[in-house]
Amino acid sequence: MSHVVLVGDSVFDNGAYTHGGPDVVSQVRTLLVDGWKATLLAVDGSTTGHIADQLRRLPKEATHLVLSIGGNDALMQRAILWAPMSSLARSMAALATIAAEFETNYRRAIGACLETGLSLVVCTIYNGCFEDPAFQRVATATLSIFNDAILRVAIEHSLTVIDLRAVCARPEDYANPIEPSSVGGEKIARAIVGLVSGGNAHDRSTRIVVA
Repeated sequence: MSHVVLVGDSVFDNGAYTHGGPDVVSQVRTLLVDGWKATLLAVDGSTTGHIADQLRRLPKEATHLVLSIGGNDALMQRAILWAPMSSLARSMAALATIAAEFETNYRRAIGACLETGLSLVVCTIYNGCFEDPAFQRVATATLSIFNDAILRVAIEHSLTVIDLRAVCARPEDYANPIEPSSVGGEKIARAIVGLVSGGNAHDRSTRIVVA
């Protein structure tokens, strides 16, 4: 039996936000063919520092990992990211520091996943759905530095990437500004199942998946 395990944060552990609708792991299970199983290890609120702990609960029969992490790492930096800066140079320096710290932590999370020896798919951080257009532009620009690190690490390790920025791109994909709805969750589930159950699931070339 093939067994896909979802690791990370509330992008996968979104049951508290679907208002009774199916969560991501339920939708993955519905879409998987006979002979496949799905387990949720992701925990709402998790950061890159929690991935190693999640993997300690990895089922022995697991065959595939899918990781979505980083959004909460970004949220933890919001005080710095939106603090007034006296110059563009100071702003860029602050962003560079944050980017370097995140990349270090993300590499640790990826390292823990790779140590399992399982096939690994990673996700970018989606841009969210904020009511204020000005805030949305700032959030999108800021998250690009986190996503740049994710993509660099994925390319370095020849990992397949699900680009959640393109998967969850409409207001109905979100239950609130930062959590996926059942509609968005279904799109995420379809991207996951299409990858892990496809004939090229173990390819070592990097692919950027947008739907």
